[in-house]
Amino acid sequence: MIESGWVPPGSSHKGFGAQLPLGNIETCRLDTNRRKLPLVNSDLMITLIGMPGSGKSTVGGLLSQQLNLERVDTDRLIESQEKQTLQQIMDERGNANFRAIEEQVLTEMPLFPCIISTGGSVVYSDKIMGRLRAVSTVVYLRARFETIEYRVSLDPQRGIAADGSQSLRDIYDERIPLYERYNAFAVDCDNASPEALAETIIGHLTQTSPPS
Repeated sequence: MIESGWVPPGSSHKGFGAQLPLGNIETCRLDTNRRKLPLVNSDLMITLIGMPGSGKSTVGGLLSQQLNLERVDTDRLIESQEKQTLQQIMDERGNANFRAIEEQVLTEMPLFPCIISTGGSVVYSDKIMGRLRAVSTVVYLRARFETIEYRVSLDPQRGIAADGSQSLRDIYDERIPLYERYNAFAVDCDNASPEALAETIIGHLTQTSPPS
C-alpha cells in the first residue's frame, strides 16, 4: 500500500529485509520480448528515488519488464561518461565534484518513456529533480534506517555520495526530508518483495493514469 507501510499479500518471495545477496537487490536484466500492460499510458515515465539499498535498480528492472519500457540507470550513465566507478570519482575528485557531474549528466540526458533508476544523491539537486518531476512520476522507495544499514553492509565497496565526516545515519537523516519533498507517492519496502513493490506501483499508476 502506498504511504501506509502495508505489505501486499500473496507473495512467496523473500522480502528485501531477508538475508539476500546485494547483487539480487541492485541488478536486473531486460527482456526484449516483454508484454506491455494495456492499462498504462504509453508515454509513461517513472523515476525511482531512495537511499542506496532501497531496491531502485531491481524494482526498476521489474517495472521495465512488466511495462515494456527501457530502464535507465543514472549511476551507470555517470560511470560510462567518466570512465570510472562512482567510488573512484568520489575518492579522487571529492563529493562536490561528483554532485556536479551527476547534475550535468542528469540535466543533459535524453528523456523518453522509460523507467529511471537514480542514485541516492539526486535529491540534492533542484535542477535534476525539477526536470524529472516535470516529465515523470517520481516514486520514493522508502525504508527504515535499519533496513538500509543492513543492505549497505552487504556491499561495503558501494559508492555513497557523502562528505568525509558523514556517517550513514547522517546521510539518511539528511536525505529523508528531500525524498519526501520530491516524490509523487511513496511505497514502503522494508518487508515487501521487489515483485510486490512493482505490482503496487503499477496498481497505483493504472488507477491514476489516463488511457493512452
